[in-house]
Amino acid sequence: MKFIKNHLMFILPLMAILLGIEFYMVFERTTETYEKGLKEGYSMLLVSHKSMSLEELQVLNAHVSASEKIKRENIVSEIAKGVSQSSKKEILTALPYFYNVKLDSYLHTSALEKIQKDLEADKNIKKVEIFGASYNSSYKLFSFIKFTLKLFIIFMGVVSLFLIIKQMEIWKYAHKERMQVMEIFGAPLMLRSGVLFKVAIIDAIFASIFVSMVFLYIKFYWAGQSGIDIMMQNKEALFMITDMGI
Repeated sequence: MKFIKNHLMFILPLMAILLGIEFYMVFERTTETYEKGLKEGYSMLLVSHKSMSLEELQVLNAHVSASEKIKRENIVSEIAKGVSQSSKKEILTALPYFYNVKLDSYLHTSALEKIQKDLEADKNIKKVEIFGASYNSSYKLFSFIKFTLKLFIIFMGVVSLFLIIKQMEIWKYAHKERMQVMEIFGAPLMLRSGVLFKVAIIDAIFASIFVSMVFLYIKFYWAGQSGIDIMMQNKEALFMITDMGI
């Protein structure tokens, strides 16, 4: 019983560290996909006096990745119902050009404001709407979740590391007499600590296997049953064989 207890006192803190590292890796992979979705779902509204090409917009700011021209005919058909064809043509001529502008990454709101200023500095651009209020709310929530999880993982890792160090000291004390005898006979440090290293390696292997089993269960069973969209859509990111290398 004491033998099992001694091993568990090392395996459990090590599992906590490995779980923290793996959760961080999984979180980075899943949030990368989620962040990509947020980036692709966001667009600025640009109003210009003349037709603008993507290259012209990218010269103004390199973060612009795509632009989609909104058909003015559709706008006219909505606002000029019951108006004669000639009047519609006059309205169409008077209307500015509208574009949905997409960015190359999910940026901080201050970066959005800079893009807005860079674009509006061009005399041909009348207005740029960045929808800052809703974007800022989503960005802050996303950043807060990432920061909180990273902080928790660091805290859990530090506590687990101290527990492992404490257990190593207990092992060293338990084998103190044997190590002293070997030291008297001139045995090198690596040989004297051989048992400790052997036990540590075995326990580390068991900890890795247990953690891998937890994430394999999450990936192949729990994720599909959870009903959480981000988990169900990113099952492949929940565990990879290369993760065992940690």
